[in-house]
Amino acid sequence: MDFPDPASVDDPEQAATPGLRLLQLLELVAAEGEPQSLSDVVRLSGQPKPSVHRMLQQLEHGGLLARGSDGRRYAITPRLMRFAETVLRGSTATGVRHAVLRQLVADVGETCNLTVLSGAEVIYLDRVETAFPLRLELRPGSRVPLHCSASGKLFLAYLPRAQRDRLLDGLQYERHTAHTLSSREALDAELERIRQNGHSVDAEEFIDGLVCVAVPVRDDPQGPVRCAVALQAPAVRMPLPDALQQLDKLRNAAQRIARAMH
Repeated sequence: MDFPDPASVDDPEQAATPGLRLLQLLELVAAEGEPQSLSDVVRLSGQPKPSVHRMLQQLEHGGLLARGSDGRRYAITPRLMRFAETVLRGSTATGVRHAVLRQLVADVGETCNLTVLSGAEVIYLDRVETAFPLRLELRPGSRVPLHCSASGKLFLAYLPRAQRDRLLDGLQYERHTAHTLSSREALDAELERIRQNGHSVDAEEFIDGLVCVAVPVRDDPQGPVRCAVALQAPAVRMPLPDALQQLDKLRNAAQRIARAMH
């Protein structure tokens, strides 16, 4: 990612302001998906080393970046993640994405949600509940584990290998039900199936009696997974094989959301 050429924008003076350059550098580091050293950021940005060093220090002092235990690599912080989540949640209530979810729920008859990866958890960005009285209510901002949720396993499956291995090494593999995948080996095998099939399921792995199917939202078939669209239902009302019959509708909704996010 290169910094924009000031000559290419309407107001070159504004494009060169220190505040905007800090945000551009922050975006660059966050987009890499893993901690970056000073030399990494200099190479990626094309900016002079002293300038990059100064900006990284400012972002660190502001609590938006933090150095790891080696003291060399900069990574995004929980404060920055909370800020990003707040922005995303605030943009969904009246936007296109919420309208797509409402239509999807009308089509499939069960609760649907939009989720993103947040550290070692999944966070609900937006959610539309079914009209049925039997349902699990989770408000936007709720968090669920990675290893036993359909969206969580989907995000894990499509992460770059190094980033995925770091997360898998740090997971506790807590057993929530008799169906929870509680070992690294079992989860690795499941992630391979997800990459082959292009979707993920929660077969009563997080909550007894609840099934879920999730599909990725991405700009192109080979691009990174930006978020996930998921269907969630009581197994007594929609068994998992029936939920899988809704995959085409889920994928169509994911494509519409991807277009809205451009």
